[in-house]
Amino acid sequence: MNFAKLAGLMVAAGILSGAAQAAEPLSGTLQKIKETGVITLGVRDSSIPFNYNLGGVRQVGYSYDINTKIVEAVKDQLKLPNLQVKEIPITSQNRITLLQNGTIDIECGSTTNNLERQKQASFTNSIFIIGTRIMVKKDGGIKDWADLKGKNVVTTAGTTSERLLRKMNDDQKLGMNIISTKDHGQSFLTLESGRAVAFMMDDALLYGERAKAKNPNDWIVVGKPQSRESYGCMIRKDDAPFKKLSDNVIAGLMKDGTINTMYAKWFQQPVPPKGLNLDFPLSEDMKTLFKNPNDKALD
Repeated sequence: MNFAKLAGLMVAAGILSGAAQAAEPLSGTLQKIKETGVITLGVRDSSIPFNYNLGGVRQVGYSYDINTKIVEAVKDQLKLPNLQVKEIPITSQNRITLLQNGTIDIECGSTTNNLERQKQASFTNSIFIIGTRIMVKKDGGIKDWADLKGKNVVTTAGTTSERLLRKMNDDQKLGMNIISTKDHGQSFLTLESGRAVAFMMDDALLYGERAKAKNPNDWIVVGKPQSRESYGCMIRKDDAPFKKLSDNVIAGLMKDGTINTMYAKWFQQPVPPKGLNLDFPLSEDMKTLFKNPNDKALD
């Protein structure tokens, strides 16, 4: 066989190989989106400033902005410029079930990536790292966890904070009366109305609730953090193509510096609806994450 013929065969083989790769069938969530022309986001009502409803009109927030970037990447990859974006309200209690049964395709809010949840869902690269603490009245005399003995403490049902709080109550025999509500907004109202003396939750979420209080300066966040947790966007388990796309988007935001602008917008500048500044500084954990994007659970 002469060289020219051999070269021609090699080129043809390369073209065929490329065509085979290009024709590789979609699977999982991306296939579902391609077939339906719809991507469905699970959205939160009151996870300020991560994902919350603004005046019953639209969704906003740090995590929501990240989710929007993922949606744009899906449009590009699937060549669906007119992709319909559907949004379904979810809670801490039903978010995993709605993901598993196909009601939603992705949830970017304030969901902790941990080993227990990894049995039920997959997580993208982390988008935030928090510590779990308590918010109390500034002049209420509560400075740490031991001061909660025998008192009413509120948290949000279905969260890692609820699990930690109940375990602490049992292990340390604190005799707390634990109140669980359906969302963070209701938990703060329980605190603000005096039905509880403390609200346990992720520190960034506590600052978010404080920012929308009638009198933000009446409330402070105290207590030694009971855990370090990483938030990720949650997708269906074992969906490698969709995870790869989402991971690449998040890593790209971190590597090109866009994430710093997004962080400043939601944590260091006035946020709607009241135009209050959370004044939540970028932690060393977050700086490290931005330099080295990863999907690790911290527990």
